Amino acid sequence: MTSLVTVDKQKLENPPLEIHYLGDRVLRQPAKRIAKVDDAVRQLAKEMLQTMYSANGIGLAAPQVAVNKQLLVVDCEPDNATNQPIILINPQITHFSRDLCQFEEGCLSIPGVYLDVVRPKAIEVSFKDESGRPKKLKATGLLARVIQHEMDHLNGVMFVDRVGNNLALTEELKKHGFSLQAVKPIA
Repeated sequence: MTSLVTVDKQKLENPPLEIHYLGDRVLRQPAKRIAKVDDAVRQLAKEMLQTMYSANGIGLAAPQVAVNKQLLVVDCEPDNATNQPIILINPQITHFSRDLCQFEEGCLSIPGVYLDVVRPKAIEVSFKDESGRPKKLKATGLLARVIQHEMDHLNGVMFVDRVGNNLALTEELKKHGFSLQAVKPIA
């Protein structure tokens, strides 16, 4: 079945949504569950994808565009026209692997900052798709990392909150004009 949400994978000069940056309060509010998957939700997903592609991203969470809803869009292969993006509505991680891995992450809400973060290597996630149907997905590698990163946004968590190397964190944030006070470390 084809997706109800389709977009061209292209950079728009004027993307439909504005990405908010580290330090903005909207990024720290827990997102609300979506009660009904309807055309408004599908339109939001479409605009989020257009905005993500325009910003050279591979994932975007609704709170990053100041929408307080549990909605993620992910496309680990933005240059592959045949790879369909994934739309996750009300996602919940039902299983984390015990194996952890460290990998460099970046974020459209913290442009230019790239730092190592440790996360579970594999996850299982349940969610609703853009038709409102329940789905389950087993993800490993980059896809698992992107989903976990984007799901953090739904809980008001930014990847910099998970960075263990304080020296690198301080240097990178300062270099790109972000405040260390905007970081809320996770114990």
